[in-house]
Amino acid sequence: MGYSSSELAQIQTRWNVRFPPDLVDLLSIHRRLIGEPGSFDWLLSDPSDIQERFDWPLEGFWFDVEHNGLWWPEWGEKPSGPAEQRARLKEALAGVPKLIPLFGHRYLPAEPFEAGNPVFSVYQADIIPYGANLQDWIQREHGSWDTSPWPALKEIPFWSEAVRRNGDLP
Repeated sequence: MGYSSSELAQIQTRWNVRFPPDLVDLLSIHRRLIGEPGSFDWLLSDPSDIQERFDWPLEGFWFDVEHNGLWWPEWGEKPSGPAEQRARLKEALAGVPKLIPLFGHRYLPAEPFEAGNPVFSVYQADIIPYGANLQDWIQREHGSWDTSPWPALKEIPFWSEAVRRNGDLP
């Protein structure tokens, strides 16, 4: 059994995010999208765990800045100190589409606010597609990686560029 309309509205308000219509449809049927471990319940899971999932993309990029020398030219000249670097990174990522945690380190962009956004695996700055959309992701997550051709991926500002920079387009 999934979430009610009022519960979904409560969740979106609590986390300051707007779920795309296909995610609303899916969550109205299933509270946990894939299963344990790595799944969570938006209402029953520890809020600090959910907050960590929202913070994961920024923290992952920060790890690669701090430990692996990552710095995109679009972020301007790299500041010399870590506090200034983190502030600049946070500023650069503040304007990108928010990622909604789904399962483990799988995320759905909140924008554009329409069905069909791709699902990304986000592990530090290693961003790869895990599904062309929610339905495709669920099929692939359940083991059909080798047999299913990839539909075209919708372009998502910043996140699609991260995929291209990793060379991980299907």
